[in-house]
Amino acid sequence: MNRQAQSAVLFLLGAGLLHAGTTDLYLRYVKAGLRPLLLAAGAVLIATALATAWYERRATRRERSTGATAAKAVTAHPEPRISWLLVLPLLALILVAPPALGSYSATRTGTALQEPLAYPALPTADPLRLSVVDYAGRAVYDDGRTLTGRRIRLTGFLALDHDGTPYLVRMALNCCAADAQPVKVGLTGRIPPVLQPDTWLEITGTYTPHRVKDPVNDGPIPFIQVTGARPVPTPKDPYDETWNT
Repeated sequence: MNRQAQSAVLFLLGAGLLHAGTTDLYLRYVKAGLRPLLLAAGAVLIATALATAWYERRATRRERSTGATAAKAVTAHPEPRISWLLVLPLLALILVAPPALGSYSATRTGTALQEPLAYPALPTADPLRLSVVDYAGRAVYDDGRTLTGRRIRLTGFLALDHDGTPYLVRMALNCCAADAQPVKVGLTGRIPPVLQPDTWLEITGTYTPHRVKDPVNDGPIPFIQVTGARPVPTPKDPYDETWNT
């Protein structure tokens, strides 16, 4: 692949990153906080591609003026066309958005719940909307002290354990989708009669001290006493960003 082709691929890659960063597509790959870096990387790649094309054009003109082009053409080897296959992953990035990780990954990976660094005061809203990670952390490591007596609302996708136990799950990110790990909350109480894995649900319920060990890694899984549930569309950002909080 010659310099002109290399600059074209760099330009397309930069354009792909800018496209992902200016739409919601990037949320399928990295957490929202990395958006500025993604946009900056796209801009740098495009600038590099344009600079490479400009310098190569100047070099070509210089060679023509000195008559070196003919000699170079005699000794040059043809570029392998297979190298253009490098463009295929780029086209996939632009044209095909991968689905977010779901119940298949969640049931085969142990819960990654970590103890929060602190337990900030909760608002007085009723019901209280929390992330799955926040609820699970408070339920396990604070023994539900800030949750008792509150109506709580959680949103996540449904996963069924091998024995049929339903979990509400969010995949938490450290950086990108490649390191996504599930945090699970077990459901008990008024559970919907028909449970379809990967369905997104908005759960309303109350804290219960019941908890179990994840069969995959023995990590703690708290439960919530469900009083109401309804299906909701997949959120714009399917991953939970409240990781390590």
